[in-house]
Amino acid sequence: MDLKEAGDPVELAKRYNEEGADELVFLDITASAQGRKTMIDVIERTADEVFIPLTIGGGINSIDAIRQILRAGADKVSVNTSAVKNPDFIKESSDIFGAQCIVTAIDCRRNTDIKNNPDKTILELEDGTPAWYEVVIYGGREATGIDAVQWARKAEELGSGEILLTSMDRDGTCAGYDLPITKKLSEELDIPIIASGGVGNPQHIYEGFSIGKADAALAASIFHFREYSIKEVKEYLRDREIPVRL
Repeated sequence: MDLKEAGDPVELAKRYNEEGADELVFLDITASAQGRKTMIDVIERTADEVFIPLTIGGGINSIDAIRQILRAGADKVSVNTSAVKNPDFIKESSDIFGAQCIVTAIDCRRNTDIKNNPDKTILELEDGTPAWYEVVIYGGREATGIDAVQWARKAEELGSGEILLTSMDRDGTCAGYDLPITKKLSEELDIPIIASGGVGNPQHIYEGFSIGKADAALAASIFHFREYSIKEVKEYLRDREIPVRL
């Protein structure tokens, strides 16, 4: 995995808060694979500096961990690998802390092997190719054989308040969101869908709303490396009649 150092997360959070971000998401993408707990000190320092909703994800696999993270100042937690391995973790977490606190993160990849997967949800890709979307865990390192659409429905039934959908095919490519799966989940589910993975310019975010029908859009690299400011992106969306807070 090709990772770049983007800077101190707390300083970035302060900058994005000042620039007009609506929410912040911290994802420790290797925490589950490495058995590492989420950094409480980073959460506490961030919560002291910013006053917009903060979601934390990565390596969260117990009720106690969620409690610590929320007490440290987070507003929501994002569960991924732990939820796939133990779906009842979503229900237990939601029952204790409320659905508004529990975000189910779904990382997925396209799978064009439809012949051997007749029970999967088949979607048509941009070029007309039929495919299903497979859930992957441990930061995309392990395939599960689980259909992403079916898993999203189950997560909603179990009490998840939001779905954070990341296309691992698009993540880091700057080629735009994976619109077929984003649109499918947005149409199928009643809870908010957050599009993630692949943003390279403001047009991609616009397409996430206009074509993908997402309720929210997540972007990282274009802001981390100052290719665009949050204000520029919001003005771009406003000019195209997407409601935004400026």
